[in-house]
Amino acid sequence: MLSGANRKIILEDGSEYAGCAFGADGEKLVEIVFNTSMVGYQEILSDPSYTDQAVVMTYPLIGNYGMADDDFETQTPTIGALIVRQYNDEPSNFRSTKTLGEVMRTYGIAGVSGIDTRTLARHIRNFGSCKALLTDIGTPTEEGLRRLRAGDIPRDAVSRVSRKAICRYAGANARFHVVAVDCGMKQNIVRSLQKKGCDVTVVPWNTDAETIASLQPDGVFLSNGPGDPTDVPEVMHTVQALLGRYPIFGICLGHQILSLAYGAKTYKLKFGHRGGNHPVKDLTTDKVEITSQNHSYAVDTDSLAGTPLTVTHINLLDNTVEGVACARDRAFAVQYHPESAPGPQDSAYLFDRFLGLMEEAKHNA
Repeated sequence: MLSGANRKIILEDGSEYAGCAFGADGEKLVEIVFNTSMVGYQEILSDPSYTDQAVVMTYPLIGNYGMADDDFETQTPTIGALIVRQYNDEPSNFRSTKTLGEVMRTYGIAGVSGIDTRTLARHIRNFGSCKALLTDIGTPTEEGLRRLRAGDIPRDAVSRVSRKAICRYAGANARFHVVAVDCGMKQNIVRSLQKKGCDVTVVPWNTDAETIASLQPDGVFLSNGPGDPTDVPEVMHTVQALLGRYPIFGICLGHQILSLAYGAKTYKLKFGHRGGNHPVKDLTTDKVEITSQNHSYAVDTDSLAGTPLTVTHINLLDNTVEGVACARDRAFAVQYHPESAPGPQDSAYLFDRFLGLMEEAKHNA
């Protein structure tokens, strides 16, 4: 056992990983997943898509550049926990205003360091993501497993992380007005749309179609977010009522919801896609993009038959669907995150594609 270990992780199969606590105190029941990104732990910590998940960082050194005020993806992080090999509490970065541990304590996020994260990531890859308990080192294994069996991961994550009121963000020299449905939206998506000349009105996840229409958008954006897309049928019904009326662009959870709206199905992946190094092929250009991803669910390829959707992108690691489009309705979506600057600009064209559809719709109005 690691010297000074005072916190451990118990998985559903009874395996344990002991380490040192940092961040907030307390016991946490979470879903355990891994992320292969080499940088971006602040963005991961503050991405609402990680709600109720304990993220194992496969890159070994975490915390070394601290936390910068301008780099949060949401004001109130809701990640379940952070698990690292080596935690650095003395960051070197002129932009840093707080340490990672300080921010985690502020928002009640537990951390464990000193873990053999390569071994733990292999375990998740081999056996799949699962429930896990972060608890005191003295908790007996059988008692920890009893608590795991008795507890469930909540399925209301989208309603908890979505903003509660409509917010307007002005773009510089804006030519378009985009209404963005917030299912757990990253702030950099708003910034990316603003940079492209869009005013952005962000609405809560359960905003109905007629309210969105009353805002007179040029296009509708469906955001990323946590959990199973079938847990939010309200958003799917809203999208169904908007199809063909406005250009629609979806990312991550928004991709899954758009696909469901057209009659496709989704399923849970064994361990998901999380990291900034996933190769995706654009079937419309034959180009390969290096993408940033964060999701547990995917669109079922066979279920797309009979829908008006075509597959536009595939993941070259496992051939899962990474993009769909309906030319008739000016609707498209991708499973990955173009705003996360992977590549670093491999996927930026997707925002331009959205702008092109809005321009086309305006011209044909």
